[in-house]
Amino acid sequence: AQPAPAQPTPAPAAPAAPAPQAVDVGAVLSEMASMKNGGGNYQSSIVDLLKLLDLDSSLAARKELANELNVHAGEDGSAEQNIALHKAVMAKLAENGGIVPDSLRN
Repeated sequence: AQPAPAQPTPAPAAPAAPAPQAVDVGAVLSEMASMKNGGGNYQSSIVDLLKLLDLDSSLAARKELANELNVHAGEDGSAEQNIALHKAVMAKLAENGGIVPDSLRN
């Protein structure tokens, strides 16, 4: 009689990824700004925030970002849209574990 074929042993489950650490967004942006001549008015300007992050701040890029974040305030490129977009970016950072100070949310 032949021995029963060995059952394959299941691969051990991958260890759970550690929970991401909360990031102090205000401190990180402040540090980045200090290395880039102050970072402009990144606390309230979406254009300056995007530049600080080395991201495209063109109107086309902001229109695309507004669509991705479902921001439909004002005309494309208007102050109203830019303010709403800045708030949406900060809200998204907070939603994804970032610690965003109130001064950057409003």
